[in-house]
Amino acid sequence: MIEAKSILEMAQGAITEQVNAEVSKIVDNILDVNTEAKKKRQLVLTVDFLPSGDRAQVSITATAKSKLLPNNAIQTTLYVGADSTTGEIQAVEMVPQIPGQQSFDGDIQEEPKILKIAGGM
Repeated sequence: MIEAKSILEMAQGAITEQVNAEVSKIVDNILDVNTEAKKKRQLVLTVDFLPSGDRAQVSITATAKSKLLPNNAIQTTLYVGADSTTGEIQAVEMVPQIPGQQSFDGDIQEEPKILKIAGGM
């Protein structure tokens, strides 16, 4: 008697390999600290069956896809205005402390990043 197998074992195990590859992506996404921890990820396995006209053969196509979470949005704040000495329009990134000031944990605040904007006032 022939032993019953899972559809996942067909195609010489390629369907299982594809599922396992997507599960690996999901686990990596769960462990990524740049994504939300408590939101669900999803594995979608689509198996299409296409019978021949005489129904003697069935062509099977399987596709495994993972639905992952995107990276968390990164936020910053810019002050926008003209440089008082040159009149050049610029955007300066807001920093948590005065540049050069030392925080309680010993870090020194770096100078803010300045984005030069084409044109002037």
